[in-house]
Amino acid sequence: MSYLSEMGLLSLGSQLKSISDQLYAMADEVYARHGIELQARWFPILKLLHDRGPMTVGEVATAVGQTHSAISQASSRLVREGWLSASSDKEDRRTRRLSLTPKAVAAVRVAKPLWRAMREGLEERAQSLGVDERLLEALARVPGSDLADAIVERARDNRLQTLSIVPFRPELRDEFFRLNADWLQRYFQLEDYDIEVLSNPEGIILATGGEIYFALLGEEVVGTCALMQVSPGEYELTKMAVDPSAQGLGIGRSLIEVAIEAYQRLGGHELFLETNTKLAAAIRLYESSGFEHQPAVKADSHYSRANVYMIWRPALAGAA
Repeated sequence: MSYLSEMGLLSLGSQLKSISDQLYAMADEVYARHGIELQARWFPILKLLHDRGPMTVGEVATAVGQTHSAISQASSRLVREGWLSASSDKEDRRTRRLSLTPKAVAAVRVAKPLWRAMREGLEERAQSLGVDERLLEALARVPGSDLADAIVERARDNRLQTLSIVPFRPELRDEFFRLNADWLQRYFQLEDYDIEVLSNPEGIILATGGEIYFALLGEEVVGTCALMQVSPGEYELTKMAVDPSAQGLGIGRSLIEVAIEAYQRLGGHELFLETNTKLAAAIRLYESSGFEHQPAVKADSHYSRANVYMIWRPALAGAA
């Protein structure tokens, strides 16, 4: 068993490419033994034009299931080597129609019996291996236009299966600084108050009755947020950041939900946050989590960048 075979369907494209190369080599050998200058890789284009007459590059690409670029490159070579001729389309002078040259017509005439022999030989070999044409039909449906979307969604689900939200641990202190500093510098800049809090989370957040949480995908730290008590029963949802590599997985929402549960467990009477209108996606997340916009910015805000002030209303959670 080859290495590609050991990987199963993960290497399907590579295995099919290997099979394709072997079949091309077989056909080229047959052509060579009969003194024909054709190359197997030209077969789809030449046979299509022989059977259907002149066609544009786009029409050929659609018919044989290859990209416009691939057919354009191949046809340009076939024109240079005298197998095809290109003429302007009568209906659109900017479009070229491809057709076989007399040289190609003569070669195809000689190749036809060989194509029949190749087909019969391949069918006999396939049948001896228990393979029929239904396999080709099935394989043609494997890629599908939605396969990439399905795989991306599955990869997302697989990553989320390893998601865990954990409380602050001393060994994660540097991650708290890194995630927030990266996020702030991406959109704004680190302010003095940011540096003060991020450099001393135990003293400023935990020692005053707050909590800090981290989102882990497996062992990788990909997000964080803090619940900081600013006065008895009054808490700020702050210092929330998610690594760009993990955005779009719902990690921000998971962190908010854990922070709100902690706020309720601690018996808080007000939970607020401050943000900036530049962060539209984050604001939509806050709205759907139950945070309500206030008419003015917070009077005693620590942040020069804050121009949005929101307070959590339980009745609004999930309503946005």
